Amino acid sequence: MRSPHKTQTESESPVRREPPRYEAAPEAGLTSAQVRELTESGWSNEAVESPTKSDRQIIRENIFTYFNLIFAVLGLCLILVGDFADLLFELLVVANTAIGIVQQLHSKHTIEKLSLLSAASAAAVRDGEVRGIPVHELVLGDIVEFSAGDQIPADGPVVWGSVQVNEGLITGEADAVAKTAGDRLLSGSFVISGRCRARLDRVGADAYAAKLTLAAKKNSAPEKSEMMRSLDRLIRVIGVALIPIGAALFYNQYTVQTLGLRQSVISTVAAMIGMIPEGLFFLTSVALAVSVARLAQNRTLIHEMGAIETLARVDVLCVDKTGTITGPKMEVQEVVPLDPDAFPEADIAQTLGAFYRAMETDNDTARAIAERFSEGPAWPVKSAVPFTSALKWSAVVFEERGACVLGAPEAVLGADAGALEKLTRPYEEQGCRVLLLAQADGASPAGLEGLVLPMALLVLENPIRPAAPKTFAFFHEQGVAVKVISGDNPVTVSAVAARAGIEGAGEWVDARELQSDQDIARAVRRYTVFGRVVPNQKRKIVRALQSAGHTVAMTGDGVNDVLALKDADCGVAMASGADAACQVAQLVLLDSDFSAMTKVVAEGRRVINNIQRASALYLVKNILSFFLAIITLFAAFPYPFVPIQLTLISALTIGVPSFFLALEPNHDLVRGRFMHNVLRRAFPGGLTAIIVILFAELFVFTFGLTLAELSTICVVVMAINGLTVIYYAARPLNTAHRALLGTLSAAMALAIATMGSAFSLCPLSPAAWLVLIVLALLVVPIQMAFERLFDFCSAALAARQERRNAAKRRRTARRTK
Repeated sequence: MRSPHKTQTESESPVRREPPRYEAAPEAGLTSAQVRELTESGWSNEAVESPTKSDRQIIRENIFTYFNLIFAVLGLCLILVGDFADLLFELLVVANTAIGIVQQLHSKHTIEKLSLLSAASAAAVRDGEVRGIPVHELVLGDIVEFSAGDQIPADGPVVWGSVQVNEGLITGEADAVAKTAGDRLLSGSFVISGRCRARLDRVGADAYAAKLTLAAKKNSAPEKSEMMRSLDRLIRVIGVALIPIGAALFYNQYTVQTLGLRQSVISTVAAMIGMIPEGLFFLTSVALAVSVARLAQNRTLIHEMGAIETLARVDVLCVDKTGTITGPKMEVQEVVPLDPDAFPEADIAQTLGAFYRAMETDNDTARAIAERFSEGPAWPVKSAVPFTSALKWSAVVFEERGACVLGAPEAVLGADAGALEKLTRPYEEQGCRVLLLAQADGASPAGLEGLVLPMALLVLENPIRPAAPKTFAFFHEQGVAVKVISGDNPVTVSAVAARAGIEGAGEWVDARELQSDQDIARAVRRYTVFGRVVPNQKRKIVRALQSAGHTVAMTGDGVNDVLALKDADCGVAMASGADAACQVAQLVLLDSDFSAMTKVVAEGRRVINNIQRASALYLVKNILSFFLAIITLFAAFPYPFVPIQLTLISALTIGVPSFFLALEPNHDLVRGRFMHNVLRRAFPGGLTAIIVILFAELFVFTFGLTLAELSTICVVVMAINGLTVIYYAARPLNTAHRALLGTLSAAMALAIATMGSAFSLCPLSPAAWLVLIVLALLVVPIQMAFERLFDFCSAALAARQERRNAAKRRRTARRTK
């Protein structure tokens, strides 16, 4: 997995001296002195990109922002005109920045501690011993041993042994590639089967995958989530519009309305503060940082921050049987001789013992059988064919005994496997895995040779994880469909899925029947369980679900899951699984406990739903200020607020409630686009505020009230409007929400009644009181009318979109028939 060690980039790589060239023997490797010399010369395998920002970067990025610069300039303008009372907003800016820095640093350090515990390591041969070495400490010339599940951390030729590797992550080709002595291994690929040792001759930024990474960094920016892209666009639009609107507003107030320099500056600063969503980005960053820290405390490592938003939108979860529904450890339950006269139990045990003396035990099945049959003769071996997901069998060819084959009955016998169905079916219906031990004349990766004689059936079982039924019940309640994708027999997988409580477990299909992409597209709509799936089919199933409009999370722990994990909207790996799977996944469950997914998905939904809900509070003020500034430019109305009044409104109707709402439980599935959802919640309150304040301006003009009375009236109606917005954002109301509304209402009333002068509020005349009462009574009815209007429009748009989606599904169904 990624680790928070020092990294290098093209512009900041350590100065490398000419490296000493050591040709270490495969069995001895480098010496400690040679490793130290190469490290000091700059030839270690440091990564080309850092998974986390440095402390300095976090502090710098939180302080030196565009809007902090704007706030600094606005504060300077107020100081120059002698208005020190309205500088209170600068304290909030400083507090926001400080809290953001502290929270992000805390989150970063929490993640780094977990990353150090789970950092990727490699089996390097040094001083004649095989040692686990963190991948970033490997050096040029290191001899490294690789086996199934390992991801290649640097480039180099094979110097001993042979392996099958998958280079799909770097070439896009999913086929296995055989590598023997002299063939090059490329960083970023991963080992499917076999064992070898390689000499690293390109490390760090020189490695193949590192060069691809650097090229990608030059040509594209990091992928951001839909929410963060929406916020970026909003900030850019506001940032561009802010300066010309502010300049035009000052000109209007100072030259056209002749309010004087001091009042013009104060009004302009107030308008610009109102247009800046100063807390929105801060709230989002803090909420995501808190979410990452919460997941870290639950032993979940986040590789990509955007995965949190993806999790909130997941409506289909693809899982494997082994390691997810069941525990990772398999046990041999029974051995069933098929021809006791020709192959008695003693011969079967002897054959299996000899088989696993020659074959690597590089998966859970092999380890379970080797543990049961740990003693066997050392028969001379001619060759071996490691297990792959494509073959679904492994074989050892002995010098004098021909080939012994172990694998799925239908893969070993082909069409003849039907003769064993009466024996295998009862075990498969119980959820057991059944393998066939057979004898053949010969075997190679191309297939079996000569006559194949069945010897025995091996019945293995994985116990279902105790928490699995409760976990799948949670996903069913939350509207998340579960698809089980496994390489095992579909009858077996279906039985296990049913015992785990997965809805629709009886709907299964044998993936060998799915010959085309159209077959897979039809199958994902109908079936829950997919058996006999090869790795490339897993990838196609994930893509078919995505094409059908689903947001897909994929869990896995093996090398056969890697391509699907990479393509899924959110890949979730078990830390106990293959290193390659942990590298490509966005999330890693460090305890390898699938039940933790309930907390992970719930946390994603909580944070995104609440960010959407709280964001609406910020945009109400921004919508009001933006349109009010535009109206003020073309009407002979003074801007009704001063900065300190907006500070009061922001604190009690936006800042405090937004943090309460952002951090409370919320498990609803996130639907729709982020900005659409936020604007839908914000516009009724923003439009209500605009209408009410325009009425206030007209009444003040009609009754000849003062500018100070206008400001006071507008502050009170804005406070009522803000509390009404909170009411709609907090629905459905619970005890905590009612307490929050009551506390904020009391605090606002107390501040206005007892600290009015501090917030530039003035006593009202009878005429002003009449205007205030009328406008206060209008706020709630106007906002209710806008809420109903937007509800109606949203429902109409949703119905229209559903009709389009239904038509699209019908067209897709016709094409796939």
